[in-house]
This record gives sequence, structure tokens and C-alpha cells, in this order.
Amino acid sequence: MHRRTSISERYLMPSATFEPAYLALYRTGDLQRRAEEAVALLKECRVCPRDCQTNRLENTVGICRTGRYARVSSYFPHHGEEDCLRGWNGSGTIFFSWCNLRCVFCQNYDISHRGEGVEVHPERLARMMLHLQSLGCHNINFVTPEHVVPQVLEALVIAVEGGLRLPIVYNTSAYDSMESLRLLDGVVDIYMPDFKIWDPEKAHRYLKARDYPEVARRVIKEMHRQVGVLKFDEHGLAKRGVLVRHLVMPGDVAGTEHILRFLAAEVAPDTYVNIMAQYYPAGMVSSERYLEINRRITSQEYWRAIRLAEELGLRLDERL
Repeated sequence: MHRRTSISERYLMPSATFEPAYLALYRTGDLQRRAEEAVALLKECRVCPRDCQTNRLENTVGICRTGRYARVSSYFPHHGEEDCLRGWNGSGTIFFSWCNLRCVFCQNYDISHRGEGVEVHPERLARMMLHLQSLGCHNINFVTPEHVVPQVLEALVIAVEGGLRLPIVYNTSAYDSMESLRLLDGVVDIYMPDFKIWDPEKAHRYLKARDYPEVARRVIKEMHRQVGVLKFDEHGLAKRGVLVRHLVMPGDVAGTEHILRFLAAEVAPDTYVNIMAQYYPAGMVSSERYLEINRRITSQEYWRAIRLAEELGLRLDERL
């Protein structure tokens, strides 16, 4: 890992003074109350913007295909995340199965569309967190948690009682409900939302969610209100704040310029952004279906996005 030797005081949060946000809520009993409130939402599910209102407490499922308990596909120290998350021991990543989006190009199709994984009760999910902590991971990184916020919160209570003391990373598509974010306020240390697509019609075609752009704009602004700009400790590890990911897509399907201008103007001009170049045809994309995105991006498409981000003043890193 490249360790930052000089970090502006504005973005510094020394290790000696850092405490995960959820510990304060636990001490007052608020974390336990929020977990109970969140689980109650499953009765007429309003956990995500789909508002299916199915009774997940009785294992009735909606679009996310998840009932009372979360499903986990894998958990491990992830060394492929951004440098400021993976550090030298890895980011303690827990991949949840299923998803509330239906991205046709999903690179984790077997997990998100087919639900590969095992159902876990809160006690087991808590043990996963504690195991990752015991391995020296720098954080607990929940991947695709939008549809399992209640299950995460009830497991987190158990994990705290077992000694969890790592920052929480909420690694999301940004298709979250404001109700879930209200429950996560003061719980999550690092929000890492994607901003996938700007145009509603393209969101409908490629994500199967026409309201995705509107939702993403709303929730990313709320995430920033909660935790602010990304801050690091003296070793360059992220401790609190927002880090936005954006995947550049062929033919500017994503609307990259609109997204970057929104981040700079309406979130914060010093928002940290990871502009990703690793798009490749996956999932349902083939020569017969979604032909317009059945290719990798060009270097020109990628560097155009990088140059614009730099011009707007957004914070980029050679190796986030």
C-alpha cells in the first residue's frame, strides 16, 4: 500500500482519536432500538426504494428475493479494494447475495441475480465480522447491503457485544431508501456508493429501475450530510466520509459528465471519486442483447472522465 506521508489537517483523523460511530449509539441503547425498528420494517417491507411491502418476516420475498434472513455469498480480507480501505491486511468484506437492482451488465451475476450463497442468522453474521477483525482487517465492508439493512443492524449489536471495534463501510449501488439511511445515521463510518447511470430511461433499460438517478442523487447527498468528506488516519487508511465510485461505460451510457458535475456542485467540490475503467461485457450482455455495451471502454473514454474530474476539482488518487 502507498502510505500518505502528508495529509492535510482538513482530511486527517488520527488513529488515537478515532472511534467507530456505532459504539456511541450502542452505549446509549440507540443501536439496539434501531435494530428492532429496522426489523419491524420487514413486515411490510420498505427497506429499499422498491417499497414491495411484502412480509419478509414470514419469508415472503419481493424483488430482492431475500426473506427474513440475509444471504451471504462470501466473506474474506479483500486486497482488491481501494488502497485506503484494503491497507496492508485487507478490507473485511462481506458479500451479500441478491440485489434490489437488476443490472444487465452485472459482473457478479451469479451472486446478484442467482443468489448464490448461504442464509445466515444474525449470530453467524456477527461471527463473520469478528472473524474478519481477528484476521487484522482494517474495516468491515458490507457489499450490496441495501436490501438487508435490518439484518445488518441486528447482527451488529451482537458483534459489538463480542468486541467489534472496526469502522463500518457501506458499499452500495446508491439505490437505498431514506428510511434505511435514517437508521444508519451514526452507525456507518464510510459510505461507498456507486453512481451508475444519470438518465432515467437508460437506468430503466440497464438497471431495471427508472427512478435510480433520482434516488442516487438524493441518498448520496444524505450520506455526505451524515459523514462528510473522506478523512484518513496518519497511515492513509480511510476512517470516515464518502467515497463515490463511478464505472465508465461504452458510448457514455452512464452519463459520466452529468454525474461528476453533480458531485462537484451539489455534494462537495472535494468529494473523493474512484473513476473505474474495468467495465467488460458480463451478465446478460451479448452480441444479440444490449449490443451497444458489448465492448470494453476505450482509453479515450476513460481519460476524458479523469480529465473532467480534475477540472472540476474532485479528489482523485493515483491508487485510491
